[in-house]
Amino acid sequence: MMRVGMLTGGGDCPGLNAVIRAAVRKGIEQYGFELLGIKRGWAGMVDPEAEQIDLRSVSGILQRGGTILGTSRTNPAKIEKGFEKCANAFKILKMDALIAIGGEDTLGVANKLAKMGMPIVGAPKTIDNDLNATDFTFGFDTAVNIVMEAVDRLHTTAESHDRVMVVEVMGRHAGWIAVYGGISGGADVILIPEEKFDIEEVCTLLKRRHARGKNFSIVVAAEGALPKDTNSFMTKGNELDNFGHVKLGGIGEALAKEIEKRTGFETRATVLGHIQRGGSPTAFDRVLGTRFGIAAIDLVAKKDWGKMVALQGNKIVAVPLEAAVGTLKTVDKDLFNIAKVFFG
Repeated sequence: MMRVGMLTGGGDCPGLNAVIRAAVRKGIEQYGFELLGIKRGWAGMVDPEAEQIDLRSVSGILQRGGTILGTSRTNPAKIEKGFEKCANAFKILKMDALIAIGGEDTLGVANKLAKMGMPIVGAPKTIDNDLNATDFTFGFDTAVNIVMEAVDRLHTTAESHDRVMVVEVMGRHAGWIAVYGGISGGADVILIPEEKFDIEEVCTLLKRRHARGKNFSIVVAAEGALPKDTNSFMTKGNELDNFGHVKLGGIGEALAKEIEKRTGFETRATVLGHIQRGGSPTAFDRVLGTRFGIAAIDLVAKKDWGKMVALQGNKIVAVPLEAAVGTLKTVDKDLFNIAKVFFG
């Protein structure tokens, strides 16, 4: 009997439990595997901590957000002999395989361990949808729907008060959430990390809109959006996480102040923040997470190590872990050009 571990690393997002549930159900019922839940991401491998997962453990978790396994941003590379400790955890926990569910950072660690000969497969997860080799990651659709609903709600208060509303959304290096959320919510300007913005051009667009008799506007800005005259992100201090990422935030408030000063239009900022991560996953994310979980446990059964399950077109395929990490998937220029049609 194979003993298969699973971990969830990095930021939580809706759909993680769908992956876990699917892998456990098929792993136990079809393959006769024993499933083990690693606690708190790579932290549970560096300092081994796990518990057995059975069918009862995953009953009723499909609709729950977050992850029943817990998560962390632990980076074994930042810990003395961290990778050796992760490799040794296979022996300590008597594991024959590991499914790592996460984004670029989590799967980057998985890729290094796979190259060390560890029996690992991956499942892609990131709210930002910026992971390479897969068309979509679960969690993204839920986040976009939350942004869309927020923009819908802000439209009514913006119109009532003749205000400009700036909505700050997630997106460090890629503006997928901003573009999809902005298009679906009918935003009047969308700002993304891939294209630096000129604040004067933004204000011109808003003035043009107001000149047409529209006395309110919605601006959606990814947290990593940058003005043309700087290369520095808006950050919350200089503290870095274990993977070297600064905590972003503040672009919404900065934009609101600048827009009001330059246009005279009353402007307010709303930061959606962790609201985008929380709550129940959409149907799309439940189905995608389920498909990823099934495909991941199938790779384990085949002993096809060093691979990640991915969505390409409407097919779930296996790709090398190294194809998913190292380079981020940024917003397609053609898609952003569609968004631009509705600016101003």
